[in-house]
Amino acid sequence: MLRRMLSVIFLGFLMTGGAVAEEPPLPANPKVALETSKGIITLELFQDKAPISVKNFLDYVKSGHYDGTIFHRVIAGFMIQGGGFSKSWEKKSTNAPIKNEADNGLANKPGTVAMARTGVVDSATSQFFINLVDNRSLNHSSRNFGYAVFGKVVEGMDVVSAIGRARTTMKKGRRDAPETDIIIISVKLLPQKNQ
Repeated sequence: MLRRMLSVIFLGFLMTGGAVAEEPPLPANPKVALETSKGIITLELFQDKAPISVKNFLDYVKSGHYDGTIFHRVIAGFMIQGGGFSKSWEKKSTNAPIKNEADNGLANKPGTVAMARTGVVDSATSQFFINLVDNRSLNHSSRNFGYAVFGKVVEGMDVVSAIGRARTTMKKGRRDAPETDIIIISVKLLPQKNQ
């Protein structure tokens, strides 16, 4: 009798996922707000198409990693890049690199957000970029693995465009750095709206 009761309790535990308290699930496409020194940019994240990249980005958001970082690379007619350097141009420590999801069918079109990486395919960590134009050369293809798109700008494209027009110079040995620092003041996950 005791064995049967324990089996029923264990089965119930398994059916509930075995967890007592979990974070509520994210909406299919969570949104985040980047408060910058130039204005607010709202991103919609494509959790269904780029689950690894979205989880990675949100882990950095939740830890406060992006707060006080800068857009350190701005190339007019191409993209704006941030998420890797503090206001004092110190490289921020990161989590382990993630798998590149550039083969997810999403393209580097104007206003899309993608993971920045080195020449190594699976090397993306915290840095991201927002495309200013249709950057087809960054898409996954038979000749180039590409850069993983994981979201898009849904509000504040005027802010993105203004950042993209910033005058640039060489700073701390890095080209294409804005003359005046463009700060990411904070990045926050927005509350889910009732559908």
